[in-house]
Amino acid sequence: MIRSFELQQGALHAVAHLEAAVMLFCNPDTAERELLRSHFKLDEHALASALDPDEISRIEFHPDNLFLIWKRPLNYSAADSLSFEVSSCGLLFCEERLLVIATDAAQLDGLGSHKALDTPLDVLLEMLFNNIHHYLGHLKVIKMVARELQQKFYASMENRHLIQMFNLSESLIYYINALHSNGAVLTRLRNHAQKQAFSEQSISLIDDLIIENNQCYKQAEIYSNVFSGLIDARGNLMNNSTNGLLRKLTLINVVFLPLNLIASIGGMSEYSMMTAGTPWWVSYPLFLLAMLAGAGLMVLGLKRLAGNADRAT
Repeated sequence: MIRSFELQQGALHAVAHLEAAVMLFCNPDTAERELLRSHFKLDEHALASALDPDEISRIEFHPDNLFLIWKRPLNYSAADSLSFEVSSCGLLFCEERLLVIATDAAQLDGLGSHKALDTPLDVLLEMLFNNIHHYLGHLKVIKMVARELQQKFYASMENRHLIQMFNLSESLIYYINALHSNGAVLTRLRNHAQKQAFSEQSISLIDDLIIENNQCYKQAEIYSNVFSGLIDARGNLMNNSTNGLLRKLTLINVVFLPLNLIASIGGMSEYSMMTAGTPWWVSYPLFLLAMLAGAGLMVLGLKRLAGNADRAT
């Protein structure tokens, strides 16, 4: 799908032609890919990189344009098992045009609220600004979700809450990698802007983007370290709770096993029939001695097996 926009009165306005200042290619099909290759001189590798969610952020400088791979956060849904994902988009920028290649049509939504959009460069910087604030919004959500999970975990000690914490921690790792690579792209873009004599306002905005991206990166890194410690602590807490339950179960068995043994021996009608000619005060003590002897032989055998296993290792 192709969406075209012109810049009028500081905002994006949809148009129908293919010579617009800003164009969005959402999941381009075969014909649209051919248009990107033939008309806009975008090679197949760059096109594949723009649609690859695992592609690393980078920036390429060409004589008449520059091409960016930018890591962006995906919209969060509660049905995603508390997993926050990142994806990639491609940005082909020249002085008079900006092409956006992405897997969804949300990249240009909401642009123009921060500042007026008069040039394709303004659209590019505004889109990068929105993406960084999207990361910050997700980090706030992750913090709130983590607190809620902590309360649920202390109340129920269920494994699924711990698994959800693992999902959040994994999402933070993806965010850290994406923000780190985006920071490198912004630094190179800042150097390019200075060489190409961009306006002071644009250079100042790129500096602000670098600062906010670094702050977002540090915040995600802190959350990741805190989550790692909390997951270890909660895992140990769950183990301690399990050990407490096993201790209580062991105490119950210690109380009831002797009673079961006495009841079992007292109820052995077959043994009483087999020893009918022997007084009970002789037959039952002999039976107990035989049980104790068998238990002793079993303990000795287990100790010998354990000793052989230790020597073998």
